[in-house]
Amino acid sequence: MLKTHGRYAFSAIDGRPDYVWPGGRRLACYVALNLEHYAFGEGLREELVGGGHEPDVLNYSWRDYGNRVAVWRLKALFESLNVPLTLLVNSSVYTHAPGLIERLRSDTTEVSAHGRTNSEAQGLLTEADEAALIREATREIAQREGKAPAGWLGPWLSESKVTPDLVQEAGYRYIMDWCMDDQPVWLKTRSGRILSLPYPQELNDSSTIVGRRVGASDFADMIIDQFDEMLEQSVHQPLVFGLALHPYVIGQPFRIRHLRRALAHIARHREQIWITTGGRIAEHAIGLDQAGTPLA
Repeated sequence: MLKTHGRYAFSAIDGRPDYVWPGGRRLACYVALNLEHYAFGEGLREELVGGGHEPDVLNYSWRDYGNRVAVWRLKALFESLNVPLTLLVNSSVYTHAPGLIERLRSDTTEVSAHGRTNSEAQGLLTEADEAALIREATREIAQREGKAPAGWLGPWLSESKVTPDLVQEAGYRYIMDWCMDDQPVWLKTRSGRILSLPYPQELNDSSTIVGRRVGASDFADMIIDQFDEMLEQSVHQPLVFGLALHPYVIGQPFRIRHLRRALAHIARHREQIWITTGGRIAEHAIGLDQAGTPLA
């Protein structure tokens, strides 16, 4: 018998109960902006150019460009198009980049937890150490934002065998590490359940542009094609369109021009879709008995 995770049961998307998003919409859309901090000279790292050594000044400063420069240009773009943001925040960003999160706060932004730093992978820790990591990140964000975050995305989407259990026990309402569906899915935990919100690994500038070396124009075309196709498919079932972005990647000036084209295309369909945050999508699904596929 092959091993299985036991978190959810198989469920074909064309055989599930039907429902709608607010306003009778069929396609819910959200943009996740990853705000990350990396240690200098140690730990895991995102690389523009591989094969370097520590201290890796080239790649460290490339990543730091995102918080110092790129995020402010992206902020202006999202505001100009009235696009809400789900901020996926390393808790260490509050001290590493003072004022960054504070200036991004608005009625249309939501702060979700993204661990302490992307220099570590929680799935490699003992259960006790992983639980401590989750508590520390949660406490820092709650103190800064005045309320605990409802959503969790692990750095590098790293999970141990007990991560969903620990996240649920820490009070989280949804988790974004699992990418097996276009609808919210309930995950079984040892203390109940937690909602899995679709988070894109294909429509993700890190995996696509950095990992597969896709150009900025092609990535914008991917966003538009994904959106257009999902809008058509949403006639048959309610869907979630997610877009995952990192300022140090997509915020380079030559890439912003193409992102603007893609986001403007989506914004032109505002009357047909629900443009919102990941948390609002999760809460709407949690409030509907028929949303979220059955547990395993």
